[in-house]
Amino acid sequence: MTSTVTYQPREDELRYTFGGHPAVAEIKPGSLLVTSTEDCFGGAVRTVDDLPSKVCQAFNPVTGPFHVLGAEPGDTLVLHFAAITPARDWGMSATFPHFGALTGTHTTAMLHPPLEERVWCYSIDAAAEIVTFHARRSDHAIVMPLEPMLGTVGVAPAGGEARSTIVPDAHGGNLDTPEIRSGATVYLGVNVPGALFAIGDGHARQGQGEVCGVAVETAMNVTVAVDLIKGVATPWPRIETDHRIISIGAARPLEDAYRISQHDLVTWTAQLTGLELLDAYQVASQAGRSAPGNVCDPLYTMHAAVNKTILAGVHPYDGVHQRLRRIAGAPREQRGKDHGN
Repeated sequence: MTSTVTYQPREDELRYTFGGHPAVAEIKPGSLLVTSTEDCFGGAVRTVDDLPSKVCQAFNPVTGPFHVLGAEPGDTLVLHFAAITPARDWGMSATFPHFGALTGTHTTAMLHPPLEERVWCYSIDAAAEIVTFHARRSDHAIVMPLEPMLGTVGVAPAGGEARSTIVPDAHGGNLDTPEIRSGATVYLGVNVPGALFAIGDGHARQGQGEVCGVAVETAMNVTVAVDLIKGVATPWPRIETDHRIISIGAARPLEDAYRISQHDLVTWTAQLTGLELLDAYQVASQAGRSAPGNVCDPLYTMHAAVNKTILAGVHPYDGVHQRLRRIAGAPREQRGKDHGN
């Protein structure tokens, strides 16, 4: 029988770095973790009058870190997200001065005035699976599908380093890729004993690229199946769904994030199929799909994906995604085709 670890963090137990903190709980590979996460504002932004610059002391808290028994550098941590569900019936978004893809920043100096700091409140109807946008300067409303995801998933970096939860990199972190949803499996290379993984930054939905820098931010209830692959290294975060394999790259400029993700997808494809490297390059070139995660954070993220039907018969990491799906149960969102092509 699968064991279950339940952990509900207090506000003072939320963390703002990967690395630099002791574990809050130990988890045996093969177990389920039932927990919750806060939004990127730490729950402090609750109305359109709550400007984040005034009410937030820090941004992007995560739940954890969790020590995975037996995890050592050179292993791969496996996180299968069995359920990600909103813990509130509302979510918040915002624009900030000097933050976002369509404004001047400290590295993109402009003479025009900075954007206004403005907050939006979205209604969330989990039963109807919808999110409703409410315009601030009119009565206009737009109904969108509810697509819960986690923006931030990662492990402690190597070398005793502590990295801000806002930064994505090879250890994971603030990836902001909408593919981290119920039914998805995330693979992360282990850098320190115990892996020390943490999760957070729930989004009720997010567009590819997160162009303004802020999604529909809300708290989440999360159930994740945790496993470990011994002696197998994973260089960059990877995601597997029922239909696709996805490689993540994080860097600036954006084309380097793109190159990292494509390089990982090509080498992963070669490993899975036995193809020679340039043959795998051709497969990724003709069958691959790519999209930005975010283009606003200290490092940008890109993903590269290929449909598993193209790679017929492959079972990444010896089929751990399918095995954890059976253990955790198939969420309704993923019983049909996932959101990729």
